[in-house]
Amino acid sequence: MPPTPETVEVDFITPRHLADGGDPAWITVPLHRACDWSHGNDPLMPRVLLSSPDQKALLRLEPDPDGQWWTLNHAAEADRPAWYASFGARTPVELIAAFTDALTDPAPAASTPSDPYEPLRQSAWQPPAIGADGLVSPDGTAYVQRLGTAQESGAWFVTASLGPERKPVWQARFGEHTPARLVAALTDPHPAARTGSLRSLPTRDPDVVTRRTTDVLAVHVAAALEERVHALAARHTVPPTTPGPPRQPPARNSRSR
Repeated sequence: MPPTPETVEVDFITPRHLADGGDPAWITVPLHRACDWSHGNDPLMPRVLLSSPDQKALLRLEPDPDGQWWTLNHAAEADRPAWYASFGARTPVELIAAFTDALTDPAPAASTPSDPYEPLRQSAWQPPAIGADGLVSPDGTAYVQRLGTAQESGAWFVTASLGPERKPVWQARFGEHTPARLVAALTDPHPAARTGSLRSLPTRDPDVVTRRTTDVLAVHVAAALEERVHALAARHTVPPTTPGPPRQPPARNSRSR
């Protein structure tokens, strides 16, 4: 009898904004390998620095117990002043990756929403109160707000919080000149995959967080990052004039519980 393939328990967490931070490599490795961002090398400093090929964007990952762990600064361009984005330590890497994927996309989709509120409205997010600014998620655990006035818009804030006291789990901040399509990238409603989530989730309350546990082949779990790198790298390649036959997806041989 052939040996049984090794599997790994993977938890798919909903809502993804409460899935905890995850593996930073989900962001840093594709930026370096698929998008050609360069990195420094100082093993004595607990930080990561990545700069875009045109040297206009700098991403810093640095443990800061009193502030944001992820910070991206972008230089001014002909049509846009300088801007920044920052994310707290427990911001799910999938949300930050959606932001950096949109930033590095060489051909942004023409249908990308220019108003980050629109995808949220379509997902039943509502104003927190009559006449109040911003939108809150249906479960009340996430809040998006843009500061400013009717004449001049200001910075964006995205906050995930828990409990009756609305204790913040993480916060993302975006300068007033951050492209709106990048902020809109954070609205993906799909669950986030985690292993060992019982130890890392900021909450285990089943009324707030849904965990769907699935046994996935270990080889597929190990290959997920490599597949992501290849998919992002393919955005920069010219498609062949005569496409080959479609590839069949590999059998996952997984079961859900």
